[in-house]
Amino acid sequence: MSLEVAVAAAMFAGVIAYAVLGGADFGSGFFDLTAGDSRRGAELRTLVDHSIGPVWEANHVWLIYVLVIWWTGFPESFAAAMSTLVLPLLLALLGIVLRGASFAFRKYSATLGQARMFGVIFAVSSIITPFFLGTVAGAIASGRVPADGAGDRWSSWLNPTAVVGGVIAVGTCAFLAGIFLVADAHRSRLTRLTEDLRTRALAVGLATGAVVFAAVVPILKDAPVLGDGLTGRAAPLVVLSAVAGVATMVLLWRRRYSAARWPAVVAVAAVVSGWGVGQYPWLLVGEVTISEAAGAPATLQGLLGAVGLAVVFVLPPLAYLLRLTQSEAWANH
Repeated sequence: MSLEVAVAAAMFAGVIAYAVLGGADFGSGFFDLTAGDSRRGAELRTLVDHSIGPVWEANHVWLIYVLVIWWTGFPESFAAAMSTLVLPLLLALLGIVLRGASFAFRKYSATLGQARMFGVIFAVSSIITPFFLGTVAGAIASGRVPADGAGDRWSSWLNPTAVVGGVIAVGTCAFLAGIFLVADAHRSRLTRLTEDLRTRALAVGLATGAVVFAAVVPILKDAPVLGDGLTGRAAPLVVLSAVAGVATMVLLWRRRYSAARWPAVVAVAAVVSGWGVGQYPWLLVGEVTISEAAGAPATLQGLLGAVGLAVVFVLPPLAYLLRLTQSEAWANH
């Protein structure tokens, strides 16, 4: 493996981690938004606060990690993407800021009206943020981000592949969140809420699976490079995502909630990995390959060293935090 491909792989590992860990947090907004009025939805919204409260800020580390590696290791392609896709990126950033602020402010609202307002902002921001990030991925994969950064500010991300990417991002986030929330509700012995979430998670899973595989049709027409990759070298990952998704649904149907989390993670990771493998070796599809976009070798070596240090000093605390929040003791706290 060449130095530049190793750095790109490390960067894409961060994309997968953000899709899985941050995605589950973002998806909770869908269930928060559709929980019902203040009385009927109180139990679910309390569960959402309890489930994502300890980790929602930590999971944004992965986004920072990805952006820093891209900016440092592949600077010209980063500049091109930031210039062409400034609108969806700004909207995603706005969503992240509003989501975090409203999530915090809702807990300290002086009135029910304020709590409702902040709750709506939190939920809507949780949906639009992954959508716009998904459109960025779709714009790049469809070859609409030129190397000089002079791409159209609107059509680059308002096109079939980009919109499909956004919808898939929202769906997979909601799917993951549903699986984790129903497991949390079951562990907390919230019987009625567990059954309600189980039904909703099954519906979301079926809808998301249908969208993911129906998306192949517009992608083949609008993004032929990605389409060829998905039906070629990335086909095993597509199959893996399907198998893992079916396994998740079966376990959920059989009420094996804790076990269902693992194939759910595999399903989403396989979808994201398949997208990345499908567009390999392009960093900006049709414009710049990974090798062509790479910065100086010394910079890439430094990045790999920093990644190694992060594996040693950052991953263990994050893993412990996640393990702690999924424990019986925390659920009954």
